[in-house]
Amino acid sequence: MASESIHPASAPSRRVVVAAVGAAGLALTLNACGSEDESSSSSSDTAAAGSVLAKTSDIPEGGGKIFKDSGVVVTQPTAGEFKAFSSKCTHQGCAVTGITNGVITCPCHKSEFSVTDGSVKKGPATQPLPEEKITVSGESISLA
Repeated sequence: MASESIHPASAPSRRVVVAAVGAAGLALTLNACGSEDESSSSSSDTAAAGSVLAKTSDIPEGGGKIFKDSGVVVTQPTAGEFKAFSSKCTHQGCAVTGITNGVITCPCHKSEFSVTDGSVKKGPATQPLPEEKITVSGESISLA
């Protein structure tokens, strides 16, 4: 009977493992940073329609509030007038993070948008923030 030598299977080299991890990370990054060209996607995909976002008293006049989990920015340009926009910057999709002096700002490349209509005040963004539908009922502001 011939003797067979049993050799353990060789493990992948360190280079192969590093390359595979790098490729997986790159794929995830590209997927997360990709644009959505399919249809007009809105933040209502994230939060259920009809869910209460805030009380009217939570939104400062001439300013606004960012709702990260819902993907919207709610503003009050003038007393009693409420608007909502996507919180996703139209330049490269970063989430906006600040609202001061009537301007919504994106931290990635410093684009600025108007709290009144979402229009671009300062680039590099060239498209306004998409408007979102909200309803104001009494003191409650909800996604429509």
